[in-house]
Amino acid sequence: MKHHATDAHTLVAAYALGALDEDERKDFDAHLRTCEACRQEAAEFEATTARLAAAVSQTPPAAAKAQVMAAIDGVRQLPPRIPAPRVAPALGGFLRRRAVPWALAASVAAAALGGVAVWQTQSAQEGEQQARQAQQQLDAVSSVLAAPDARTVHGRTANGALTTVVASDQQDKAVFTAANLPAPGAGKTYQLWLDHDGTMRPAGLIDHDGTVILAGNPADAGAVGLTLEPAGGSPQPTTEPLLLLALPS
Repeated sequence: MKHHATDAHTLVAAYALGALDEDERKDFDAHLRTCEACRQEAAEFEATTARLAAAVSQTPPAAAKAQVMAAIDGVRQLPPRIPAPRVAPALGGFLRRRAVPWALAASVAAAALGGVAVWQTQSAQEGEQQARQAQQQLDAVSSVLAAPDARTVHGRTANGALTTVVASDQQDKAVFTAANLPAPGAGKTYQLWLDHDGTMRPAGLIDHDGTVILAGNPADAGAVGLTLEPAGGSPQPTTEPLLLLALPS
């Protein structure tokens, strides 16, 4: 790994996402044994990637397996795999610098577009509509994750859910992800808020684990809030916040 010691910390996300080559990974393994901060950050990146991928995944329909198995005999075999040419060293450095946002976006793409293959077993109209919705969500989330100024912060709600916010001033958007969020209960939903100098403004709804683009411009907001509200949401919070997470600066 041809980097100065002070540069090792910048490779933690690439390490967590498998973007380092074999020699670099071995050197970074040695670095992790002496760096508690990098061990914790690597674990957070791995958890965030898993949550973002799971957030846009779709449960296949019950009949999907039978339909796929029935169609196997009519599917052509793939051609032999041809090894891809090695990337020039100069380009490799650039790719590692971009590994964090693009690898996170790729994890969302893999989950969202993987579901599209299953949708194709359904009616063409339903498949096209769901594919468009998945692509729109993927594009919106990816634009934030891939922004050069994307910043990430993690938190935990009062009811135990793990949350992540990725914000970009250039995109004027923020992405909110929740994992292990308990069911809100009948007639209830979770509502997101942007805290503008003490004024809580509605920023969207989320009723289960997932990823959403926050409504409104987060540029002037200091924090993201989460409350439990009546179904459909409220113009102002009606319960104590389950989360008030300072936006990354």
